[in-house]
Amino acid sequence: MKKWLLILFLISYGLDAQDWHAWVYFTDKPNVTSSINNPSTILTARAIARKARHGIVIDQRDVPVNQQYVAAIKNATGISYKAQSKWFNCVHVTGAELDLRALENLSFVDRVEFADPSKSILSTSQDKFTRMSSAPFNYGNASNQIVMMGLDNLHNQDYTGDGVHVAVMDSGFPNVDSMSGFSQLRGQNGILGGYDFVDRNATYADDHFHGTWVLSTMAGHITGQFEGAAPNASYWLFRTEEAAQETPAELSYWVAAAERADSLGVDVINTSLGYLAFDNASESLTYNDMDGQTSFASRGANVAFEKGMLVITSAGNSGNSTNHPYISSPADASGAIAVGAVDASSQRTVFSSIGPSFDNRIKPDLAAQGGNTAIIDHNDNLRTANGTSFSSPLLAGGVACLLEAFPNLTPQQIRSALEQNASQSNSPDNLLGYGIPDFGLLFQTLSQLDQSTKEVKWHVVNQHLYLDKELYPKIQIYSIQGQLLIDAENSGRIVLTALSKGIYLLKVDESSKWLKIANK
Repeated sequence: MKKWLLILFLISYGLDAQDWHAWVYFTDKPNVTSSINNPSTILTARAIARKARHGIVIDQRDVPVNQQYVAAIKNATGISYKAQSKWFNCVHVTGAELDLRALENLSFVDRVEFADPSKSILSTSQDKFTRMSSAPFNYGNASNQIVMMGLDNLHNQDYTGDGVHVAVMDSGFPNVDSMSGFSQLRGQNGILGGYDFVDRNATYADDHFHGTWVLSTMAGHITGQFEGAAPNASYWLFRTEEAAQETPAELSYWVAAAERADSLGVDVINTSLGYLAFDNASESLTYNDMDGQTSFASRGANVAFEKGMLVITSAGNSGNSTNHPYISSPADASGAIAVGAVDASSQRTVFSSIGPSFDNRIKPDLAAQGGNTAIIDHNDNLRTANGTSFSSPLLAGGVACLLEAFPNLTPQQIRSALEQNASQSNSPDNLLGYGIPDFGLLFQTLSQLDQSTKEVKWHVVNQHLYLDKELYPKIQIYSIQGQLLIDAENSGRIVLTALSKGIYLLKVDESSKWLKIANK
């Protein structure tokens, strides 16, 4: 009997000794009301202005996680901390199952969710990066990927992404601080900074080269030889990918970076990554999980979209797989624009992942050149590469240029306009979605609409707001939380004495033009 008990004990101990990934959700947050009423304590001025411009309410998801709770989790027996999320009020940790279960006994813990929900094993695996095949670069080939989308029409009108902030979430960005291909970007202070969410430090210009290749399609420049899709945009560089291994922690690194991007006022996120299979097969995602609501990263992408950011992501490179030809996470998110790949002749590449999502939504959403895409590699060489890793940033760059031209458009308006002005707008499918967007046509369409919503000029003198003409049919002033404070008709002057010092929103007529007002 003792022998059998010993064997059973060893088996039980061996199983529990395995480390599992899990999310620990908290019951509450500190100082929610005061933080929302004083948003400058939790968000940058740019983030507040972006939300104001799009009429997005600041809510409890913007409030940081209770750091005392985080510290307690970090100090718990057998627990290894990976990341935290303010949007979902949780932390990502690893540990033995018994140690993770023990966290549920803490008074401030709402629940513990394991990355392995059903212990079902996914038999196939998928690369999170593009399988990149390189070929000698032909000078001038970069023009094909730009002209294919009609993006040259925006460039010719001097819309190159100036003033737009893009967050690139990838595996590392070696040599971006020294390459000649990014000298123009550095010269115009276009690299705003970055962070390594994997190693939790500010060193991002190292690790895997994938991010450098991706960034070049947007921001690279070699006179007469190469031009990125948005060369004058400004970029935050976030490492969220651990190239050496596949674990669910990468989902949480992704969400943490998206939250940082939101706090910084970023306009566009590009992520040329996709997640499905992990090293521990029992924690892997399946096609059933590709419903836009299950994967932690996909849920984060949805919140990012709600918070006013455009989330552009690669569809994936498993289109020719017999086991899983479908999109991965976060491409399945309803809030993410999943980008498929076409070749230089605008034909779908065989590797481009297909849809639909598990809940039968059209995926991918759009497409751009991902076959023989012109890039600058991490050794400063001009070359070509294959993958939706490169179609995604091309489209993200186009979106940055469009936002420069039409800064007041909401993410939903941008997305709808892209879908309505693409090569398959009338017959979207689950191979290329709505097809290749035409930014030239898109610019013409939006310009016609924008003529009726031109900028309203205003100034404040002695607690009175004066507009650029005597009368406007409808004038409204809102708090930053979205509460209507003043509603006036047929007026060109508004008395502001009833408003305390702060930041407000002004809406004039039906144009939905939101303006920031500093009442001093």
